[in-house]
Amino acid sequence: MSPENPMISSRIWAVGALCRAVADALDARFNPVAVRGEISGFSRAVSGHCYFSIKDATGQIRCAMFKRAASMLDFSPKDGELVELRGRLGVYEARGDLQLVVESMRRAGQGALFEQFLRLKAQLEGEGLFDPTSKRALPWMPRAIGVVTSLGAAAWHDVVTALQRRVPHIPVILAPAAVQGAGSAPALVQALQQLYARTALHDPQAAQPVDVILLVRGGGAIEDLWSFNDEQLARTLAASPVPIISGVGHETDFTIADFVADVRAPTPTAAAEMASQPLQVWRDALDLLRERLDSAVHRHLDRQAQRLDVLSSRLGRPSARMASHRLRLERLAQQLQFGRTQTVRAHRQSLLHMAERLPQAAQHDLQQRRERLARAQLRLQLLDPRWVLERGYAWLTDENGQAITTVAHLQPGQALVATLSDGEAPLIVSGQPRSL
Repeated sequence: MSPENPMISSRIWAVGALCRAVADALDARFNPVAVRGEISGFSRAVSGHCYFSIKDATGQIRCAMFKRAASMLDFSPKDGELVELRGRLGVYEARGDLQLVVESMRRAGQGALFEQFLRLKAQLEGEGLFDPTSKRALPWMPRAIGVVTSLGAAAWHDVVTALQRRVPHIPVILAPAAVQGAGSAPALVQALQQLYARTALHDPQAAQPVDVILLVRGGGAIEDLWSFNDEQLARTLAASPVPIISGVGHETDFTIADFVADVRAPTPTAAAEMASQPLQVWRDALDLLRERLDSAVHRHLDRQAQRLDVLSSRLGRPSARMASHRLRLERLAQQLQFGRTQTVRAHRQSLLHMAERLPQAAQHDLQQRRERLARAQLRLQLLDPRWVLERGYAWLTDENGQAITTVAHLQPGQALVATLSDGEAPLIVSGQPRSL
């Protein structure tokens, strides 16, 4: 230290002494102190002590609330809650940090970010974006797994490590995006849309389409995770053509993305495990299927062998069965020969009988024909006019040869011709004809 500089104190402080001096000055100047702000990064140790920060738009202070004071709380503090604290401001000498030891805490209303979260959550829930019935089941064996996270984030390393251990054969496709800060929400939306373009719905010809997408990020305060409470991101997640797994923050962290996603994972590693069945699981399943197939094949072969035995017993020796068929064929041949002989003999006898009966039948038929002819001749003779004339009748005609059948045709002095049985005689009508 230069003795020529009068502005520099000659006293040299020990670090701990300086911290205590600052603490004493703060205690004298401010304590006890009351402060109002939002809780951030709240955690409760196994000992029961609570650690968090209190903040507003322009600053933040680390806080410690020991077990005695914490046991008197009538609510469970959460990140984003607006609270009023009373305590003593001091310096945590081990780190040289400004620290508020909280003696009491009460709610002062919800913090601004938390109020926005609740409003958006209620709006989207009312629109049905959280509907459990719309949640899709995860694929058992995805052809490719998409991941949206920051390339330099620990979450990406955790996801890749878990997937390489469990499913090294499945491709992993990263769509990098900022996961906090200004512009991170639009970047997440764009990354998701890049993966949507690689799904089977948008690219049916894709060789390895993305079948499930992981949206992952490590833990943090509510403002660190705020990108995942973006409305446009929520609607993009709801429009996903494939199931979405949200693995944002730690198990106690909840974001709008968690409610919209098909499945929420407590950590990025858990998200990777949900999207992938271990290779050994598939090997065990294949072994089980092989055992079942072998058993089924053996049962089938046993049933067929038994069936073959039954058929063999029914069939007997082939030579004996052939001999039986040969004897049957010989009997059929004999029956056929005998039947043919009998048929020929019957036809021959029938022909002989017909030959014997034919002259008699012809003679009988001839006699019948002769008798019918005689009867017809007799009838013709009876119709002959000469037979009538021989009985004393005469056939009268006028001079023109026209038959005279009634007296109306006769005139006195008319010349007639009378035909008798043995000739003709000319006649003259001498008087007036009279009717009977």
